[in-house]
Amino acid sequence: MKILFAASEAVPYAASGGLADVTGSLPKEFCAKGHDCRVVIPLYKSIPEELRKNMILVKNITVDVSWRKQYCGIFKAVNNGITYYFIDNEYYFNRDGLYGFYDDCERFVFFDRAVLEMLKYIGFIPDIINCNDWQTALIPVYYSIYYKYQQGYSNIKNVITIHNIEYQGKYGKETLTELMGIPMYNANLLDYDGYVNMLKGAIETSDKIITVSPSYAWEILDPWYAHGLDRILVTKQYKLRGILNGIDTELYDPEKDKYTVKHYSKTDLSGKAVCKSALCEELGLQKSDGPIIGMVSRFVTHKGIDLIRCVFDDLIKLGIRFAILGSGDKMYEDFFREMASRYEGKVSVTLGFVPELSHRIYAGSDMFLMPSQSEPCGLAQMISMRYGTVPIVRETGGLRDSVRDNGGTNGNGFTFKTYNANDMLDAIKRAVKVYEDKPNWQQLMQRAMDCDYSWSASADMYMETYNEILDK
Repeated sequence: MKILFAASEAVPYAASGGLADVTGSLPKEFCAKGHDCRVVIPLYKSIPEELRKNMILVKNITVDVSWRKQYCGIFKAVNNGITYYFIDNEYYFNRDGLYGFYDDCERFVFFDRAVLEMLKYIGFIPDIINCNDWQTALIPVYYSIYYKYQQGYSNIKNVITIHNIEYQGKYGKETLTELMGIPMYNANLLDYDGYVNMLKGAIETSDKIITVSPSYAWEILDPWYAHGLDRILVTKQYKLRGILNGIDTELYDPEKDKYTVKHYSKTDLSGKAVCKSALCEELGLQKSDGPIIGMVSRFVTHKGIDLIRCVFDDLIKLGIRFAILGSGDKMYEDFFREMASRYEGKVSVTLGFVPELSHRIYAGSDMFLMPSQSEPCGLAQMISMRYGTVPIVRETGGLRDSVRDNGGTNGNGFTFKTYNANDMLDAIKRAVKVYEDKPNWQQLMQRAMDCDYSWSASADMYMETYNEILDK
């Protein structure tokens, strides 16, 4: 099968979050299973020079952005056996950063139209175009309006993967004619609640809608989670499916991790104590018999930081130390700074994202806290289990699908149901109690490490979905 993954970011070229990990890992799994899967992203300024050296120019073309014609360069590179295409336009993409610009709508209108135009010149017509989030949501819209009946395009199927429904590409109605070039008789595809909603357009025109966990697929039918799109999604349930993301098990491997001081495995856990001691040294944490809770997170409301703020003093009283890495809203950054100052030696906070340190936190912590208000999939809980670091999570989205409470059968972590600080505190207390029973805790660590969250099973489910729509 021929698959084109269209995304706004992909490891190793450009990354700001979990989307890049998915786009970097899933195509590799498809290719390993004998399919021809390729990736297309914008040619950002931030792509490192050593990766640019291997790019070759395929073609210079022009792309319609409503009434404008814009330059588009098509570049190509092969990395780890995967073919990547890059859409070049320095006005749109030669900037510091990936998103957050006043003209993001225009930038990704251009990109989406360019992806479809590119197919005429690269000698590759995919069976499936798998789009990802709002930045590529106009691809199925443009396909249904302009390309479906063009020679060579007629048999392409479109899939949209929703990684986080909160981000939808909502803009004023003037963008329909001024930027998108969508005829007014097709405006209904994008019109929603008085705005142009790009993600809604993909929901309307895609052959399948995939979310990044089974639980998230039904959660987004509820107004609490859907950020306004529940009304349209309820009518499209017949093409909605949830598939749990995987993780890169080569990058996150406690037996081979180049960023940790000692390797270990589920049959020999002795190296984990060495990693814990080294983490204390690195972060200035007191050495004691008590547990370390790790957190690698964005500091935003839906990550559940408010619950932590409510009971932080109580957590310290339990003898817990914290190793925290992340950045986000200023009020949360200020809170964690204050806690690190108040509880010196018990709380370490590193603002920003340091990939090497994240590996050492996964390896050196005993527990990993994710009290999310909502979590489409979450990768950190899977990574932590890979390192024998027991997750404590709220039962939502992919956290519900991947973590089973230790109080039940074959538990691999600790969970709580309601978005309540005291319920979270109770789950942590249960974890601390089991932690004090060392043989029981070691069995729990090994059960967590036994879990297989590689991309293989997820890739098979994606292929099932692709085959469903190709067979119709």
